[in-house]
Amino acid sequence: MNGNGILEIIAAIFIFGGGVLSVLSALGLMRFPDIYTRNHAGTKSTTLAVLVTLTGVFMYFWIAEGYISVRLILGILFVFITAPTAGHIIVRAAYRSGVKVSDSTVEDELGPMLRKKEGEREGES
Repeated sequence: MNGNGILEIIAAIFIFGGGVLSVLSALGLMRFPDIYTRNHAGTKSTTLAVLVTLTGVFMYFWIAEGYISVRLILGILFVFITAPTAGHIIVRAAYRSGVKVSDSTVEDELGPMLRKKEGEREGES
């Protein structure tokens, strides 16, 4: 087996690994109890799954076809930047609109910080 064949197998492993991570993310979306943990599964593992899959595809096209795809690089960067940011904003909006956390949640670190900021705003008026 030549060097290109080994690198193609590595690219295929990346693509397969991205598929496995996507399945794990889907299981997390079904299994977790509230929006906060589901969003964690939906953004963190899905972002990693898409990045691993696109990296494998990028490697395949670079090795097999001799083609460096700028679109794939931009796709990797776009997903890496936007997906975690969108997940964070969705969770903040859910928290501020009063969506309850699950009963198994042990600590709420954001609540006291928000109440403190609201108290400071009322003191300014």
